[in-house]
Amino acid sequence: MNSLSIFSSKRVIVTGHTGFKGSWLSLWLAKLGADVHGISLDIPSRPSHFEAANLTSVVENHHLDIRDKEGLRKLFLMIQPDFVFHLAAQALVRRSYENSVDTWQTNTIGTIHILEALRELQNPCVAILITSDKCYNNVEWVWGYRETDVLGGPDPYSASKGAAEMAIRSYVDSFFPVQGLVRIGVGRAGNVIGGGDWAEDRIVPDCMRAWSEKRRVTLRNSLSTRPWQHVLEPLSGYLSLAIALKGNASLHGETFNFGPPSYQNHSVGELVDLMAKHWANASWEDAPSKEDGHHEANLLKLNCDKALHYLKWWSAWDFQDTVRETVVWYRNYYEQPKESIIDISLEQIEQFRRTAESKGILWAQ
Repeated sequence: MNSLSIFSSKRVIVTGHTGFKGSWLSLWLAKLGADVHGISLDIPSRPSHFEAANLTSVVENHHLDIRDKEGLRKLFLMIQPDFVFHLAAQALVRRSYENSVDTWQTNTIGTIHILEALRELQNPCVAILITSDKCYNNVEWVWGYRETDVLGGPDPYSASKGAAEMAIRSYVDSFFPVQGLVRIGVGRAGNVIGGGDWAEDRIVPDCMRAWSEKRRVTLRNSLSTRPWQHVLEPLSGYLSLAIALKGNASLHGETFNFGPPSYQNHSVGELVDLMAKHWANASWEDAPSKEDGHHEANLLKLNCDKALHYLKWWSAWDFQDTVRETVVWYRNYYEQPKESIIDISLEQIEQFRRTAESKGILWAQ
């Protein structure tokens, strides 16, 4: 079975389910008929996609800190999941400078606690552990990083994700044999945009907040380029990896990049310009911030050939589609009755799947 129907009636744990990516993944899995159990410490922003789409109606919520090793162990044993998607993290680079200890504890030790909980399971389970494209030691070269390139990073967030990857590799080699009950895959992605993100210090939420209040946006680094992709793109990659790993033990322990084609690297200024075309009377100005001593990369690309070869996965939406659908979601949020938001999100998931299917992408068929 290589289709999304594999998740129907399955017990699925999503850590970080109240976050931006986690809430979209939880909704998608619920749409597929999965019995979704979400694990999160709190709701990371107000507003949030989790609350706007009323996901408490479709997900079983468990209030738990992934730094609580014993609590995780008990919960995993109670649920006995068929699939696990680990997305819980401290995901903001600038916040990692302000509270580096919490960042290390959550991103590295928290991942180790997930691995320890998986060791206790007595049932077959596929676990997809999400790190970040920032786990690479980014020297800002013009070609994309491959899964075999050097890990690292100068800031606490990037380094903690690189360390999490090292922990995962150690656990796979030491405690999760290929013939065992638990199969593990690792997904690396970053710079996702889409409706329902209100995290601090991110360009799309900053624009949406400002434009909804008829304010001008000030950009810090308009020339910085990123491999922008819609949030549904990497999520489809994680689902695709889980499907493939369920049927193919040879993928156990493998890492995969999920990102747009290498030519789809656009600057912050290009992103905001295109968003402004879909929002009446939107405006922005370029006012680079003063040097604060914190490292921030200006260029990052991923090579996703491995996902294409082994998973038959590639991007469904181009840059124009991605930006348009992102702004459409926020316009609905600010202009339509709030109870309709879950319908908007579900429609975008189905629209995305139909586009993927029309392009012959394997997971959508």
